[in-house]
Amino acid sequence: MRAHDHGACIREALSAAEAAAARAGVNFTPVRRRALEILLESHVALGAYDLLKRLEADGFGGQPPVAYRALDFLVGQGFAHRIERLNAFVACVRPGEGHDPAFMICRKCRAVAETAGPAAEGGALAQDAEALGFEIERTVVEAEGLCPKCREPQL
Repeated sequence: MRAHDHGACIREALSAAEAAAARAGVNFTPVRRRALEILLESHVALGAYDLLKRLEADGFGGQPPVAYRALDFLVGQGFAHRIERLNAFVACVRPGEGHDPAFMICRKCRAVAETAGPAAEGGALAQDAEALGFEIERTVVEAEGLCPKCREPQL
């Protein structure tokens, strides 16, 4: 949602994902890489079938398991996130790093911005959990609203 060099954003995320896959000793296959590239093309959440259409057009097959296996891998490795509210997926802005992000989702254009979640170290939720002796394993925080572009009055 913020202005940035999107080409550099894509290159850095792909490079980080490739390095993380190599460290983990997992196979970053061409279909998995292409699926991540598609998610990185915009900061808009894509459904599995939208991804499948793109993969099929690129010659990777048109059966649902193609997309679902690629997405399972990407989410499992921390290269993408599932946006529960939209039943869709976005590329992670910090691939390969363990974190529990929060998401700001535009209800009009489906743009998604990722930020540090409330369970981040030093955050209020993390502090409350520590005080209670509770170990947070996973958080899902999704805020819905309007991005700056969609908030602008239409002329």
